[in-house]
This record gives sequence, structure tokens and C-alpha cells, in this order.
Amino acid sequence: MILYFIAAGFFLWILILTVIVFKLRNHYYNLTSSTKKEKLDDILESLIANDVKKGEELMALKQRVEEEIKNSELHLQKVSLVRFNPFERTGGSESFVVCLLDNHQNGIIFNFIYTKDGLRVYTKRVREGRGVEYELSKEEEKAIEKAVNS
Repeated sequence: MILYFIAAGFFLWILILTVIVFKLRNHYYNLTSSTKKEKLDDILESLIANDVKKGEELMALKQRVEEEIKNSELHLQKVSLVRFNPFERTGGSESFVVCLLDNHQNGIIFNFIYTKDGLRVYTKRVREGRGVEYELSKEEEKAIEKAVNS
């Protein structure tokens, strides 16, 4: 009787192992049939090669983004407008200063002075928040300060 139980246990064990082997075999064939490769080694090698390729593409994209960020610092980012009255006797603040700066506080200032005779426009280059060739007026300095702090 004990022998029958042992034989039944072995039979059950062999049946379980057979089911597991068939499931693994079907899973293996499903893997290899969808990739058109015959060996699991070929599939793994292609996955590793694909992973390396994706890593290289990611590094190239990362470098490009870093270059774009560095280049974007040179674009106009800070803009301000200051209105003022250059002459005591005339009414209103029709004159104004426009300041256009990049992230390094380099750029240009446009000074629009309104008079009875017409409108006069002056420009000055700015490097690191200071006038390059000409001294800045207090309105122009105020425009730079306003642009930097905005």
C-alpha cells in the first residue's frame, strides 16, 4: 500500500514537472517567434545592443539640451520700460527708456526723448549692467535695475 502511495506521488510529481516544462516551452516559442530569432542568446544580445543604442541617443539628447540652455542665456530675457520727463517746463512723461538685456545683463538701451520739435532716439550698448561707450543717465540705470530685478 505504501508503495502505491509512493508511486502515485512520483506520478503526480512527474505530471507537475511536465506541465511546468510545457509552459516554459510555450513561453520560449512565443519569445522566439515574435522576434524572428531562434536562440534566446540572440534575443538577449539584440536587447543589449538596443539598450546601448538608446543610451547613446539619450546622451546625445542630453548634450543638445545643455547646449540649448547655454545658448538661451544669450537671448533677450529681461525687458523694462521707464517713463520720465526730461524737461522741467513741459508737462507729462512722454519720454521713455526701453532696456533689453540677456541673462548676463548684456544688451541695448533705447532712449526716446520727446521734444516740441519731434522725437529723438538714442541707443547705448550695455555690458554686464553698465554702459559700454557712453555714460548712462539715471533713467537708463533705473531701467537696467528694473529689468534685472524683474
